[in-house]
Parts: sequence; C-alpha cells; structure tokens
Amino acid sequence: MDLSVTDLAVARGGLPVLEGLSFAVAPGQALVLRGPNGSGKTTLLRTLAGLQPPLAGRIEGADDRIAYAAHADGLKAMQTVSENLTFWARVFGTSDIGAALEAFDLTGLTDRLAGTLSAGQKRRLGLARLMVTGRDIWVLDEPTVSLDAASVALFADAVRRHLGQGGAAILATHIDLGLRDAEVLDVTPYRAKPETAGIDEAFL
Repeated sequence: MDLSVTDLAVARGGLPVLEGLSFAVAPGQALVLRGPNGSGKTTLLRTLAGLQPPLAGRIEGADDRIAYAAHADGLKAMQTVSENLTFWARVFGTSDIGAALEAFDLTGLTDRLAGTLSAGQKRRLGLARLMVTGRDIWVLDEPTVSLDAASVALFADAVRRHLGQGGAAILATHIDLGLRDAEVLDVTPYRAKPETAGIDEAFL
C-alpha cells in the first residue's frame, strides 16, 4: 500500500513553510528530500510522522506504519544497549533484537550502558531501533549525523534490506547512500509565499 500525500501544506511555529506538495511512496521505494537548511524538510517529516497536524491537504496510508528517527537518539543512558533495544521492541510488540544488533555492529556492545557510548555508537543504536519496530515506512531526518564512513555503509545496507523486504523510506539527507532507483524531491519550489501584505518593509 502506497503512502500518498495530496496538496499538503505544513507549518513551523504557526507560519506556513511548504505548500502544494503531492507525492506517493510505494513499497520498496525510497524518497530522498533535498533543499537548503531551513527549507522545511524537518517540518514535512514531522508532519508525515504524525507529530504535528498539516495545515492543509491529505496524508493517506500512514496510520501505524511509520517509524520516525530524527536528531535525538531517544536512548536511556542508564540502560544497556540490549536493554534499550528490548524496551523499544516491547513497545512495538516485537521481540527479536538480534538482527538489529548485527546490522548496526552492536553485538560487541550489548552490555555497555548507552550513556557511555561514543556519539557514533549512540547514533547506530538509535537507528537500530527502526529495525525492532516492525513498521514498514521509515521516516528519517539526517540519519547519518555523527556516523563515520563505515557506519554510513551499515546504515545504507540496512535501508536497502528494508526496501528489499517491501518497506519504504522517506529521508532528508545530503549524503549519497547509493540507494538505486531512489526518487529525489527538492522541496524548494514548494516553499510557502510569505504573507507580507500590510507589513512595514522595515521589519522584513
């Protein structure tokens, strides 16, 4: 089942950021969002994930299907790597964390407290949560932050496997992950027009 977006408008802080967006993402497909910093990519992803309502338009096919990963890794510092993953697996009604540990090279760190991990290790653990959710649409905001080249390759492999199993991914990234056949959506043409009527130009 496709995730379908029709004539979507989103806002940040009550101000329109993007408008007129329409696209669909099918099983097995990746959509890469591009655009300069501040162009609205994060706001769009948060809206798709259900963290804020759209200003206008429709999002169809998203209910209980999206796993969202943003800049915060969402880890409990005083729990171990395995305890963190087990917690999230239980939240989403799954149980196996072995594949996630292996995919993100965390098997040798299972008994380490999350608070003692390096930034890159924390990021890998945060991304490993995606694999224990059982959800088929991954919505990702700059997922490779803090990752070295080897870890970026691990992440790209995980995304490719997810797509190969019929999952989908929507991600904002400036890194080429080598996702063959990924669609690219530049959000720049959809930036909302500022409503400046009646505003003194000195304040623009």
